[in-house]
Amino acid sequence: MTPFHTEILTGSYEAAFATINRRFALQGRKAISMLTLFAGFASTVFWPLTQVLDTSLGWRDTYLLYGAFHLIICLPLHMLLGKEQARPISRQNAHRGHTLVEAIRHPAFWKLAIAFAANVLVFAALSVHLLPLLQELGHSAELAVMMAMLIGPMQVAGRVLERTVGRNCIPQTVGIFCFATLPAALTVIVLFGEQAWAVAAFCVIYGLSNGIITIVRGTLPQALFGSENYGSIAGAMAAPALLAKAAGPVVAALIMARQSDPSIILSILLGVAVLSLVVYLLAIRERIELKLGIASLPTPGATSPVASKEHESGL
Repeated sequence: MTPFHTEILTGSYEAAFATINRRFALQGRKAISMLTLFAGFASTVFWPLTQVLDTSLGWRDTYLLYGAFHLIICLPLHMLLGKEQARPISRQNAHRGHTLVEAIRHPAFWKLAIAFAANVLVFAALSVHLLPLLQELGHSAELAVMMAMLIGPMQVAGRVLERTVGRNCIPQTVGIFCFATLPAALTVIVLFGEQAWAVAAFCVIYGLSNGIITIVRGTLPQALFGSENYGSIAGAMAAPALLAKAAGPVVAALIMARQSDPSIILSILLGVAVLSLVVYLLAIRERIELKLGIASLPTPGATSPVASKEHESGL
């Protein structure tokens, strides 16, 4: 795993999404898609680069070098962002978004938080242990790296599909695809992991799922709870996922230390992925009210939420 993966695993996407939604409000989905589109090549570039640097410099100097990259390149770019006032929401979208207190009182909030946390736990575990797992399945280190390099381009391909094929789909529908394809990918590698074609299929499907779900994490809180308090709501929703990101690699390592058979940990991760899908499906069935009107969660496949007549009371 590279420092760039580590940065993503510690929540930099959430901070970027909050900034984008503050500046672009209801148009933030396009900006989020563009940001994640370029970030999808991180693993393609830095997995093989890290392997080369680790061999020639050692892991300490490699991390020091990446730390210098962050200070010299990333930090100045962040400083250039400066401060900017949030763009006002037009009157035609006058439904007041939820406050943080209102959001966390709603069952959908916690179901989504659990679903994202379970999904992220699988991603975090595989980000650290995928290469050794592939080698334990009988594949060479070179083949494992080559297959893992497919994930980055597939993340980009998934985000391109989201911007084109899925541009008119609501985030709830896009999320169904992401949460369903993760267990599908794990099923392939659990059943046929010793075959090279199965590893390639896993990396392709897994990359597509992970690429698009990053966009869903950034757009779904706004779609369900509004833009007004997006930062606080999305941050609170991400808290369980941050814990899962930290716990995933450790828990997987403990299981792998006790169970040498790679199919054991892969089967456990498959179960967690299925759990995330079920909880997500329950979450998007919940009814959510807006302050100046009642809006049911859009039925998957619809293009916009349907609001009823305005009223003065809240949740």
